[in-house]
Amino acid sequence: MNWSADSLLTVTFTLFAVIDIFGSIPLLISLKQKMGGIHEARATLISGGLMIVFLFAGEKFLGILGLDVGSFAVGGSIVIFILGLEMVLGIEFFKAEGDSKSGSLVPIAFPLIAGSGTLTTIISLNANYDKWTILAGILVNLLIVYVVLRSLNYIAKLLGQGGLLAVRKFFGVILLAIAVKIFATNVGGLIK
Repeated sequence: MNWSADSLLTVTFTLFAVIDIFGSIPLLISLKQKMGGIHEARATLISGGLMIVFLFAGEKFLGILGLDVGSFAVGGSIVIFILGLEMVLGIEFFKAEGDSKSGSLVPIAFPLIAGSGTLTTIISLNANYDKWTILAGILVNLLIVYVVLRSLNYIAKLLGQGGLLAVRKFFGVILLAIAVKIFATNVGGLIK
């Protein structure tokens, strides 16, 4: 498991696809409007911290709690499913706390950025790549996440109200599909 540019690219693109920060843009814009703002640096640092903790101690941490990766993934998929429903149906399940600091943690840092899919992927990548390659891939993705979070107002202006609504509905369905896939992949191992 030596470091190479190819393995770094593979890890980076795998995490990029799972984090799917571009797919989350409509939901992030909606959350930002609802909460009156997002602490971009805070959300990026918290999600990065979660990813790094999971890289070095994820399976042990879940074991201490009496959980396995499958249970964690199923729980996270339910939260992602509810967020997807909110986007598609326009019903508010996630109530704004009126505090953008708490919103930066849940649901932005977790489960949107560092969700069960991301954390499970990090644990899975551990089997094929060394920790330092995965860490580098995480850091590259955190930079992208931060730039996207900082650019939400510009992206909202670019899309306009109608474009935002269309993209929000479309990515809501994508989010629902991702949640169903994570659930279906992991629930079989839990039912015995």
